[in-house]
Amino acid sequence: MGKRSYSDAPRLIYINDAQRNQEQQFLHNGVSTAKYNIASFLPIFLYVEFSKAANLFFLFISGIQQIPNISPTSRYTTLVPLVIVLVITAIKEILEDYGVHKSDRELNARKCKIYNGQQFEERRWRDVQVGDICRIENGEFFPADLVLLSSSEPEGLCYIETSNLDGEVNLKIKQALPETAKLVSPSSLAGLRGVIHSEQPNNRLYNYDGTMSLPDDKGVSKDHPLDPSKVLLRGAQLRNTSWIYATVVFTGHETKLMLNSSKKPTKSSNVTRITNRNILYLFTMLVIMSVLCSVGNLIFTNKAGQQLDYIQTPASVNKASEFGLNILTFMILFNSFIPISLMVTMEIVKFVQSTMIDNDLDIYYDKTDTPAVARSSSLIEELGQVEYVFSDKTGTLTCNQMEFQECSIAGLTYAHHPDPDRQPNPQNGAYDPRAQYSFQQLEQHRQDSPQANIIHEFLTALMTCHTVIPEHDKETNEIVYQASSPDEAALVKGASHTFNYHFYARRPHSISCTIHGQDHAYDILNVCEFNSTRKRMSVVLRDSQGKIKVYCKGADSVILERLAAHSLYANETLAHLEDFASEGLRTLCYAMREISEKEYDQWNRVYEKASTTLTNRAQALDDAAEMIEKDMALIGATAIEDKLQDGVPDTIHTLHEAGIKVWVLTGDRQETAINIGYSCKLLTEEMELLVCSTDDHDTARQTLEKHLALIQNHPKHEPLAFIIDGKALTFALEKDLERLFYDIAVQCKAVICCRVSPLQKALVVKLVKKFTKSILLAIGDGANDVSMIQAAHVGIGISGVEGLQAARSADFAISQFRFLKKLLLVHGAWAYQRLSKMIFYYFYKNTLYESWTMSCFNVFFTILPPLAIGIFDQFTSARLLAKYPQMYMLGQSNEFFNQSRFWGWILNAVYHSAILYFVGMAAFMNDEVFAKGWGGGQWWVGTSIFSATLATILWKGALITDIWTKWTWIAIPGSMVIWFVFLPLVSYVGPLLPWGIFLEYVGIVPALWGNINYWLFFILVPLVCILRDYLWK
Repeated sequence: MGKRSYSDAPRLIYINDAQRNQEQQFLHNGVSTAKYNIASFLPIFLYVEFSKAANLFFLFISGIQQIPNISPTSRYTTLVPLVIVLVITAIKEILEDYGVHKSDRELNARKCKIYNGQQFEERRWRDVQVGDICRIENGEFFPADLVLLSSSEPEGLCYIETSNLDGEVNLKIKQALPETAKLVSPSSLAGLRGVIHSEQPNNRLYNYDGTMSLPDDKGVSKDHPLDPSKVLLRGAQLRNTSWIYATVVFTGHETKLMLNSSKKPTKSSNVTRITNRNILYLFTMLVIMSVLCSVGNLIFTNKAGQQLDYIQTPASVNKASEFGLNILTFMILFNSFIPISLMVTMEIVKFVQSTMIDNDLDIYYDKTDTPAVARSSSLIEELGQVEYVFSDKTGTLTCNQMEFQECSIAGLTYAHHPDPDRQPNPQNGAYDPRAQYSFQQLEQHRQDSPQANIIHEFLTALMTCHTVIPEHDKETNEIVYQASSPDEAALVKGASHTFNYHFYARRPHSISCTIHGQDHAYDILNVCEFNSTRKRMSVVLRDSQGKIKVYCKGADSVILERLAAHSLYANETLAHLEDFASEGLRTLCYAMREISEKEYDQWNRVYEKASTTLTNRAQALDDAAEMIEKDMALIGATAIEDKLQDGVPDTIHTLHEAGIKVWVLTGDRQETAINIGYSCKLLTEEMELLVCSTDDHDTARQTLEKHLALIQNHPKHEPLAFIIDGKALTFALEKDLERLFYDIAVQCKAVICCRVSPLQKALVVKLVKKFTKSILLAIGDGANDVSMIQAAHVGIGISGVEGLQAARSADFAISQFRFLKKLLLVHGAWAYQRLSKMIFYYFYKNTLYESWTMSCFNVFFTILPPLAIGIFDQFTSARLLAKYPQMYMLGQSNEFFNQSRFWGWILNAVYHSAILYFVGMAAFMNDEVFAKGWGGGQWWVGTSIFSATLATILWKGALITDIWTKWTWIAIPGSMVIWFVFLPLVSYVGPLLPWGIFLEYVGIVPALWGNINYWLFFILVPLVCILRDYLWK
């Protein structure tokens, strides 16, 4: 459907006023995700198909074949195969689209309850309109984008699951406005009147700006802010809540889910691009051949015209016109030079190869029942040519299953398992700053140390500064923490289980906790949420003593710069952070400040104003948070362990041996990334590390120039690794430094980019793509990796803890990083080699041919060998490819698919054609090959040469086949059987058909099969052709 244009003015939605909403002609709620409908199928399909140069060429040939006295063949010779190819493609498109239509119909026919002014009645989803009030019950999906009005839970609370939107299975909390939360019955809804000032439809999945104007007790309208916490998106599911009431704000294709259903960027493989170019080369050759033959015909008729009176050429023929028409005639004659079914065969082969990936048990992960998925079969051969792998770290190289291991509080470190070499030394006092204490000792320090208050504040921050939702498991009677990230869950779980600071309930404006068995309630006044720009989150809360406190957690780089001047323990904590990072642990800093009622009231007015603005609300909220996240006191830091996935070190080592350079792009600290680099064998002890960590453009330039000079003078056999942080990368990606950065990075065996944003990940990939023709692969598991995955030639998503958004946006999906080894080294190498051989074989076989035989040549006689080669051939076994990864470099260097090989195959085809033609013409120059002087005639000679041609092509296919399966036996000898079945059919059955076709073959079978000359030519000439190829091989 076409895109609608929207004004900048807010959308006005009148609650309980259907007539005024209908006047605005909002979009209906029916959804169609299909590519075609009955009316649009033919024009769209034909437009797409004839946008392809090959199909357009064959349409042109089919057209000129209809002109009388132009075509030397039947007028249907090209048209019939073209129609067959188009019909096959159309059937494939229809079947795929039918499934989508069926799914759409089922979705649009789902039922939901809509308020009619008195009670709720069932309607289909497609009949839901903007402004309707819906009742959604537990377990049901939301039919449109809704604003929550009330729920069965206290204070309008509800829980939702968004796995259909972003793949995250953790529950999220939503909360209605207090003003509408009391509307818990149909009768109470009847008196609801108000106006929602909503933002216009957009694809920002995690943002919503709007206000709800409701009359107060005095009848004066008052605006109440609507933000993402009050919006329920289509596709999400209601969980752990009996029912909710909500009003519709966006419907159908204007919902955020549908606006995010944009097509992935179109990617075409390098092999496909080269194949298209080679087809253009062949077309150029065809035109040149047609012109030369037309010139030859003109010269011949001028010289020997008097001897050709039996042709009965009209005397008044216009030479120029005849010359032009002859060019068209020869183009028709030679059109089979361009293989009409190549593209279709390629698609079939790629599809079958993709199903082999889907069904490979070696890359199936049984723990999560997750198979590999080839979402884009058109890129499968790219897997065999990858030179650069860009990988996320967390969840891709690591498990994304966090465990709280260590922390730093008031200048002392504590650990789950303290280092035995760092036992406290009594000579250094009761609290040894060089020692590492256990978590049990932390509990003792909480009670009797001078820093007990700081310890309490740190543990309180762990317990309260988060967005975790506790879910009670009724079977085990335990609390399961539903968190948006594994880090948060690990910290809350650590505070609860290890330190008895137990968080057990969340309400819209408060949380309930126990500290060593004593109940504590905290009023949550405000939450300044985490985002990739802020790299921190804060909560403003009121404790049980009435004090207002701000707790803030985030990356050390953003927390340290927001501390009060001369903040205590900053240097000690920074040193501890470096120690944690050197152990490969993920770190966070915590800070807090206590604020007065007066300061809070002033700030809250700014925050409330920012939360109700309809323009740049996110930026306004960030600016408001900046005002309160200042002059804080550092209370500690945490260190979380994220273990490496199984097989990661071996996989990276194997990729290096295969000539693949691995770059890791991560948001972690430099020290953490380097340590993980050593753990996973990305970095080795013999590597020299080149580090670029600068805060300004000039220093970045100087550092990069120094590194480049060092590389140029560095021994080639000694490997290098390049480490760059986010700030320095910002400068390195600018126009004047990007080439310098690229020149350094590509000469290093490993590259690690630390503290990078999602945008920087994509920019790094695009930079390398800009300066190299190598195939780039990006792999990640989170929504923040999607832009990087889509920027690379091949994108691979990990189906992991962070959801399925990366996997859904990728070309291929796997569940473990180690599966990348077989995906590239085996499936990729096979696919590239098979397709290369199949394509060249296709070009080779289209060389010579009566019209219907030509029509059947690509469609029947020689369709099976390319399929068998493209699907089943193996130039070596999977075991050897895994054992000797160096063989993968054949794909990187385009060993199997390059222009020299292409022209080699073409010259080989010309050589074989020449032998078949000239030997055939010489052998049958005097075609009196029968007893009593009977001649064979042109059809006998042509069929004999065609039989030998087909035998040569099949022998060539047998010669280039590396492994023989039952399908190879069916395909190659079977194709010759098809030819010998075809001849009797067209000879005896063909003339009986009413269309007057196949008349050329009447009586030809006994004339052929009963003549020794035919069999000698059929056996000996192909043997002569293939002998050179056999000796060469």
